[in-house]
Amino acid sequence: MPMLRRSSRKFGLMVTILVLAACTKSTPAASTSADTPIAQGSKEQVLAGRQLVVNHDCGGCHGGGANPAATGWLAGVRSPDQEFHIGACSFANPTAKPCFITRPRNLTPDNTTGLGRFTERQIFNALRFGLRPEDTPDVDITSTTPGQGNFPATPHFLAPPMPWPSWRHMSDQELQAIAAYLKRGLAPSSNKVAESEGPPDFWAGAYADSVIGPRPVRPFPTVNERVP
Repeated sequence: MPMLRRSSRKFGLMVTILVLAACTKSTPAASTSADTPIAQGSKEQVLAGRQLVVNHDCGGCHGGGANPAATGWLAGVRSPDQEFHIGACSFANPTAKPCFITRPRNLTPDNTTGLGRFTERQIFNALRFGLRPEDTPDVDITSTTPGQGNFPATPHFLAPPMPWPSWRHMSDQELQAIAAYLKRGLAPSSNKVAESEGPPDFWAGAYADSVIGPRPVRPFPTVNERVP
């Protein structure tokens, strides 16, 4: 995975960032366990998605932190301080190449600047497969092999630091709940975020199964594990 740093004019520091998905927590009002089905399109599904979004710190990058009442909640970057620099420039020399600037997008359902023009399935596919919704049709994907099972022959992946390689291991129900919250549980917020930069292959070389590992994960124990 490319190295990352987040811009900070206030401190004048270059910080190398490792982005990890937080552990999922559930509450009685928003359970997403596999044995507690949640009806599609229900208020309970939206509330479950909200809990996952908060627990996984989506607002830490996309705006608002862990406070859904904060200004700019999930509305995307609003200043260079919220951008990420990827590549050689993530170290001491900000002019080193290659360097890509990536910007957390507006996740609210605004039709022009956010996710409003995409379906819940396109959002699900972004979380499960890392595919940019604007470059991926509204289809049921059944494979991760390019050109098979509706997986794009030339996939365009989300830019780092979006931690979808970890999120893809979440259950269908959890990812569907997040998509439901982003589409139906948020007020639209108009905030145009500039496109993220990336290599010509749209990160395809960085996200091969040989690099990020397979889904589902290999059975326990692997060569790095032991039975307690």
